[in-house]
Amino acid sequence: MKKGILLLLLCLMAGLSAFGQQTFTAEEARRLFDEKYQLVFGDEGCMLHYAVNIIGIYKTEGTIWYKQGKSKFIDDKYIAWNDGTTYTRVERNKRKGDIYSMNDDGRDKYASKFTFEPDNYTYSATEDKEHIVITLKAKKGVKGIKEGKCHINKQTGYPESLRIKVFIFSTTIKISNFQPGNISDDTFIFPEQLYADYTFTNHRVNETGK
Repeated sequence: MKKGILLLLLCLMAGLSAFGQQTFTAEEARRLFDEKYQLVFGDEGCMLHYAVNIIGIYKTEGTIWYKQGKSKFIDDKYIAWNDGTTYTRVERNKRKGDIYSMNDDGRDKYASKFTFEPDNYTYSATEDKEHIVITLKAKKGVKGIKEGKCHINKQTGYPESLRIKVFIFSTTIKISNFQPGNISDDTFIFPEQLYADYTFTNHRVNETGK
C-alpha cells in the first residue's frame, strides 16, 4: 500500500514556482510530474515522514525511504526492507517476520487497491499564494487510485499533503520532514544479524526458511 500511495505523492515536489503562472496546461503538468518522478525515485532517493488515516480501514504513520525502486519503512509496529528483489518485514512486538518477492501483492492486502501507473492518468495544475495543487484523474477503466490532489508548499517546494480517492472512499496523507537525496544503498538491506532470534515465514515460491 505504501508504495502505491506514496508513488503518487513523492513525484510532485520541488521547483514548481518556475512556471510563474496560476494555471498549467496538461502538457506542462505532466512534464512537471515526470521530472519530479525521476528526482524522487532516481539515483539520489528521498526520505519523509507520513501519516494516513482511512477511517475504519487503515491507520498508520512512520518514516519511509525510496531510491531506484527500493524502499524501507518504519512505523510503530513494523519495519520493512525492499532491496529491489526481496521484501522483508519484521513485526517487533511479536518477534517474527515475513519474506516475500518484491512484486508479490500478498505482502500487503491493500497493495493492489493502490496501484499507480503514470500513463493511466490525466494531469492538471493550479496555484494560489501558498501552494501549487496538482490533480491527477484516472482514465476510463483504470483500477486502483481514481484521483489524487497534491498540495505543494511554494516556499519549500515540498509536498505537504495528498488527498486520494480509491473506489468509494477518500483519505488525506500528511507529509513532513521531507529530505531529498543522500540516501545510502545500505538503507534498503535487511540487517539479518539483528533479527537472528526472530521466527520468519518465507512466502517466496519454491523457497523455505530464512
